[in-house]
Amino acid sequence: MSTPPPEHVRAAFGARGAEPVLIENGPVWRCDDIALRPAGSPAEASWVAQTLGELDVPDLRIARPVRSSDGRYVVGGWAAFRYVTGRPEPRYDDVVAASLRLHEATSRLNRPRFLNLRADVFAMADRIAWGEEHAELDADLGGRLFHLLAERRGELTTKPQVVHGDLFGTVLFDGDAAPGLVDFTAYYRPPEWAAAVVVVDALAWGGADDGIARRWSHLPDWPQALLHALLFRLAVHALHPKSTQRSMRGLERAANRVTDLL
Repeated sequence: MSTPPPEHVRAAFGARGAEPVLIENGPVWRCDDIALRPAGSPAEASWVAQTLGELDVPDLRIARPVRSSDGRYVVGGWAAFRYVTGRPEPRYDDVVAASLRLHEATSRLNRPRFLNLRADVFAMADRIAWGEEHAELDADLGGRLFHLLAERRGELTTKPQVVHGDLFGTVLFDGDAAPGLVDFTAYYRPPEWAAAVVVVDALAWGGADDGIARRWSHLPDWPQALLHALLFRLAVHALHPKSTQRSMRGLERAANRVTDLL
């Protein structure tokens, strides 16, 4: 969202008079020590705020929610959090480690009801990757490779739980400070899958070294976790209207590394 939060929203969250500054490419706007971001789904945004407000994770800086003057988490389609310093860095093993710590803390959370209502590309791709839904996938943008690899899909023995399924590029680093978590994209999958999504993304688009996939092979069900993560990203790519042949080459590289472990 290129339009900054309106004045009445800033005022409601205690940032009256603050000049909004777009953080990187958005859609987050910094207003002094408060960060404001669009809340597409009020139910989901409220869940994220409450969850981040209550989580206690070792060695992780969490963006705590800010309530409005009347106690709401969402005002005029915006949610507010305390600003967390830092920016994404290619410290992918640190992101995987943060993922594991985070998901130990979220293992006791109940499955959010809003997950049943999601119908966006990412939700569809998630269900397709796990064989829970079927859809036509663009063959040249991931569909062909998806169907080849889906034949090698097996069961994971670890139980599903609430996980953050989009940690790549969203964990912030600021020198020697603990990694920063500023959002939560909820899925209900095994925690190893969430770590594997980080690895697949890092291999495909982050320039990670080939050894990252093997360095986490001690995790339960790791080869299948990687495969399900790869199928998820392939399905997203095949469904997303902005996908390109160039970004597809990154997924092909990731697929070569993942299949080495199957």
